[in-house]
Amino acid sequence: MADLFVDDLPPAPNQPREDAPLAERLRPRGLTDVVGQEHLTGPGGAIGRMVAAGRLSSMILWGPPGTGKTSIARLLAEAVGMRFVAISAVFSGVADLKKAFAEAEAAAQGRMGPGQRTLLFVDEIHRFNRAQQDGFLPFVERGTVTLVGATTENPSFALNAALLSRAQVLILHRLGPEPLEALLDKAEALEGPLPVTADARAALVASADGDGRFLLNQAETLYAAKIPEPLDPAGLGAFLQRRVAVYDKDRDGHYNLISALHKSLRGSDPQAALYYMARMLTAGEEPLYVLRRLVRFASEDVGLADPQALVQCLAAKDAYEFLGSPEGELAIVQACLYLATAPKSNAAYKAFKSSWKSAKETGSLSPPPNILNAPTKLMKDIGYGKDYAYDHDAPEGFSGDNYWPGDMAPQTYYAPVERGFEREVKKRLDWWDKKRAELRGE
Repeated sequence: MADLFVDDLPPAPNQPREDAPLAERLRPRGLTDVVGQEHLTGPGGAIGRMVAAGRLSSMILWGPPGTGKTSIARLLAEAVGMRFVAISAVFSGVADLKKAFAEAEAAAQGRMGPGQRTLLFVDEIHRFNRAQQDGFLPFVERGTVTLVGATTENPSFALNAALLSRAQVLILHRLGPEPLEALLDKAEALEGPLPVTADARAALVASADGDGRFLLNQAETLYAAKIPEPLDPAGLGAFLQRRVAVYDKDRDGHYNLISALHKSLRGSDPQAALYYMARMLTAGEEPLYVLRRLVRFASEDVGLADPQALVQCLAAKDAYEFLGSPEGELAIVQACLYLATAPKSNAAYKAFKSSWKSAKETGSLSPPPNILNAPTKLMKDIGYGKDYAYDHDAPEGFSGDNYWPGDMAPQTYYAPVERGFEREVKKRLDWWDKKRAELRGE
């Protein structure tokens, strides 16, 4: 079984078979051909910098399906001259891993030809259990393999801390309209014009919802059918037997309407928000796409001004998945109305942006020793945990201690507004700030 799922393959074949699927024939031949991930593959991106230096570190590629994770892994191996080995965590087990590690050792020592380092690509790495993930550690640490894992799940929850500490997490973006259009352009350059109208082509791009592989598979289905006349959006939906958004005004209808919905919600106009949402759903938009945007809005534009907003949106998602269409759409309407009528605050969103920026700029500053755990005698001897103030033992449950790294001044990322529940949050922060100043004698 191991031979079926551990593939010692050339990094990126230049001439795929003529009968290969369209997505395979259009697989990028170089990192510059990867669309939509320039923040990683460009000269200033993490991958671009590693390739320029000629040396890779282990990494986890986290992103939605069809965004180029496998292609990037293959191209990385080619770019730095490494041997490429691929494993699928769906089908592979301990025997496959042992074989991969043994062959990587042999390749590094020159027993399989000239000495060569191995890039081990693990697709769906989150499907390995904790013990299997631990099995990677010694081989990653020794440099036997450079691990490139791919996952659609949040690595913070799907992978154990030990593995994460040895790998850089790189986030791939869901493909936007321009990268998806570029993929269709490449398909048409190879196969000829798609048998669809301009509006149907835009609907096809929107229905892919950021998944490039899905888009190319749909295009291949259209090519294979030898359709005599171009399909309009309604005909495309009927042919593909799935919902495709039918926007008869312009090619950008999908993005214009979601923008109008978002801004109507932000402007607390429930009537306009319902109108634009109805426009999208009656046009055939995927309800789960609309729900994803509502969930995002709940955190970005409502936040802690009304903590129930996010709960309402997730409940609507569960209700829709439980009921299906058309009954489930009522739950989406309820979530939309809740968001439109909720107090608004982007304080959490601004705190997210500024804290991420600060974390990247300050690097690896260590927390103060007094708030670090000291499970060993050595750690106690060097001051870990010394003089830690246990807040529950302090008057009013608040010690006022300093929790910032010694080389970093305290920062203010989160500034709640005087609206909704954040008005109460602001009172709490003001009280703590006052107590902190009193305890420091300020």
